[in-house]
Amino acid sequence: MFEALTEKLDSIFKKLKGRGILKEEDVDQALREVRLALLEADVNYKVVKDFISAVRQKAVGSGILESLTPGQQVIKIVHEELINLMDSSDRGIRLAANPPTVIMMVGLQGSGKTTTSAKLANHFKSMGRRPMLVAADIKRPAAIEQLITLGNQLKIPVFYSKEINDSVKVCEESIKKARLDARDILIFDTAGRLHIDQELMEELKDIKASTNPHEILLVVDAMTGQEAVNVASAFNESLSISGIILTKMDGDARGGAALSMKAVTGRPIKFIGTGEKLDNIEPFYADRIASRILGMGDVLSLIEKVQKTYDIKEAERLQKKIKEDDFDLDDLRLQIRKIKGMGSIEGLLSMIPGFNKIKGINIDTKEFVKVEAIINSMTPEERSNPSILNGSRRRRIALGSGTTVADVNRVLKQYYEMKKFMKAFKGKKGLRLPNILPI
Repeated sequence: MFEALTEKLDSIFKKLKGRGILKEEDVDQALREVRLALLEADVNYKVVKDFISAVRQKAVGSGILESLTPGQQVIKIVHEELINLMDSSDRGIRLAANPPTVIMMVGLQGSGKTTTSAKLANHFKSMGRRPMLVAADIKRPAAIEQLITLGNQLKIPVFYSKEINDSVKVCEESIKKARLDARDILIFDTAGRLHIDQELMEELKDIKASTNPHEILLVVDAMTGQEAVNVASAFNESLSISGIILTKMDGDARGGAALSMKAVTGRPIKFIGTGEKLDNIEPFYADRIASRILGMGDVLSLIEKVQKTYDIKEAERLQKKIKEDDFDLDDLRLQIRKIKGMGSIEGLLSMIPGFNKIKGINIDTKEFVKVEAIINSMTPEERSNPSILNGSRRRRIALGSGTTVADVNRVLKQYYEMKKFMKAFKGKKGLRLPNILPI
């Protein structure tokens, strides 16, 4: 996320921080480079112009250059202005006083609207809500089937009808059903097109007029950059959307859509899609995104991911096993699954402040699959007591997991390194963490 932009800004600001004294022309030179980096990231031209102007006014006109750390102060101003550029007081979902809260999802085909509808429903379910999905794209049977499949995976009900051939009527009937079943969140997966046309907009306007949704959320692909902003402007003009969900943010190295969207459309980004899994959606926090862009990490989001994955009892159980030197290969397999469940390793590490500056680290996430396959090929006795793994057992495990004996040996070596580290960690400081990541 924002990888290309982050690298360029980091290089620019490294020069600023390296200077003990900053002159006005130094700031102007840095801001020219920032301006170019933002334009290359596909940020809207007017947005870039206003942003650079705001940063320069604060950096040059308020005694910043005479401070003890002028470079750091300029970076702080850039950080604040990035937050101002993306932030909104209206970033949450407006919940209805009398349920259900009706959320109308709109967008073009290919933006990920149907999957995002399911992800959003799953997000509300994890908060203790009772969501229901509505298959309102009646002209595309594949969309209905896809939503039903996703709903089954998440154990979330999907309202659809084979008899009703009117999307407005489907939405109206779903509201009645939601009230009958005490569902407090209702999400309409509406029709999309490959491009904006009048017929699509009229259908969406009719649904809006008939159901009066509490939120109209536009789903757009972040990787399309300025085109995503143009689509958002067109939908907002016709429907007066209440917010935006940017999908495929994990693959967007530039960031132009995220940085331009609110300034151009006046509508806030409310959620971002961060991967293909159905729990890869998170609320949009401008301050956290600004920190990621500037390579400062995002510790709060990392903590939230860990808290979602580990409960207190589980953490206490793991702590006890480590303390009693009882950490076995079953426990290692469980931790691998937990880490995989939190998203990509690169994404997790990018949330650690300063990690983006470490060069030469190549993380092969396929290694996790290999390690898990090797552990799966062991018997319960072997997993709980790996000391019994002689040569013939190791050959059998390699054959069963589709790996080599060398791979099995490496996994066991890393496991024993972890055990040694955990044992020593209880009483000593300054120990180097063993290489337990697939690097």
